[in-house]
Amino acid sequence: MKKSIWIIPAMLMLAACGKPDSGNVPGTTGAREISAAELSHRLLLVDTHIDVPYRLEEKYEDVGQATAEGDFDYPRALKGGLDAFFMSIYVPASYQETGGAFDYANHLIDLVNDIVESAPAKFALVSTTDDIYRNFEAGLISLPMGLENGAAIEGSLEKLARLHERGIRYITLTHSENNHISDSSYAKDTLWNGLSDFGRDAVLEMNRLGVMVDVSHVSDDAFYQVMEITKAPAIASHSSARAFTPGFQRNMSDDMISRLADSGGVIQVNFGSTFLTEEANQWSVEYNAVKEPLELVSGSDEEKAFSDEYRLEYPLPYASLADILDHIDHIVSLAGIQAVGLGSDFDGVGDSLPVGMKSVADYPNLVRGLIDRGYEENQIGLILGGNLMRVWKEVEDTALALQGMP
Repeated sequence: MKKSIWIIPAMLMLAACGKPDSGNVPGTTGAREISAAELSHRLLLVDTHIDVPYRLEEKYEDVGQATAEGDFDYPRALKGGLDAFFMSIYVPASYQETGGAFDYANHLIDLVNDIVESAPAKFALVSTTDDIYRNFEAGLISLPMGLENGAAIEGSLEKLARLHERGIRYITLTHSENNHISDSSYAKDTLWNGLSDFGRDAVLEMNRLGVMVDVSHVSDDAFYQVMEITKAPAIASHSSARAFTPGFQRNMSDDMISRLADSGGVIQVNFGSTFLTEEANQWSVEYNAVKEPLELVSGSDEEKAFSDEYRLEYPLPYASLADILDHIDHIVSLAGIQAVGLGSDFDGVGDSLPVGMKSVADYPNLVRGLIDRGYEENQIGLILGGNLMRVWKEVEDTALALQGMP
């Protein structure tokens, strides 16, 4: 059981102070004398994006036990010090054509509930930031949920409210294609030149309900429009810095990172190799250029055979743990220590994770890297979870104010 819950209010106070000159860059003392494993287990560690539900929908395993596949299971989470992670309720863009996105999202939410019901001594659902702290003290791994692809709202603010009631605490406005809310960073053409009229209404309703607005996956225009209208800080739940991957719109430009931070938001760094280095990103571009004309069905045996053969001939140039740290350093130097957190995309980026960060068991490697680069304990606490918790609490407080509640 973790006993350092006392450190969280102090971290939140530091994070809320804006950009103090002494807090924008790594320090030189503090965490160096503490082992990385000890620190990762003592501080609150929150990851905003792990794709366990979709992984289990495709091939079920009991993640309360050690599993043969995937990047997450309970034993590895314990080893890594993971305290809370957002179960990604991922709705593929195909549901925008076939219908059923809302029902599919609810199906995955049911799956998360089943995980908790089957292992109540290991996992717990949460609705509020206070729940996270209580579970942290009790030694339970919290499973908040984020909806990846607002297509599941299906144009209905009532369905948005229902998803909030069921535990959704952030919504990624779109995914790989434009939807009825927002243009996507991956789409070849624009549909709304940013947000749709309904998308604007949805953002404001998310503010009112207390749902974090997630700008990962949206187009640049949509991002800036969110910044103009949102009444609460936003997050990028699993994006990295575009400075390292020029032209990759899925990552955030320096100006976008600064704008997000200036509004009180946070960018949660994605661990996928193609998000971290230009070399790996270019490999992905070339891979997709060869695969796309083949029109292979996603997840099919044919697609897997193609991927295996291609990667045998053209191996993916994996990023390293140092590349994750470079992104964190860049964001801190650009926008301050309060601007960055972790959104690994474990179970969501396939076999593209960097050397040294292959599963949730490896968070201590990241902590060791932060220590070696001179970050102090309070700064590491902000990166591991304090910054995200500050944003989430502000979103909760904004919702109460908009609802006219004391």
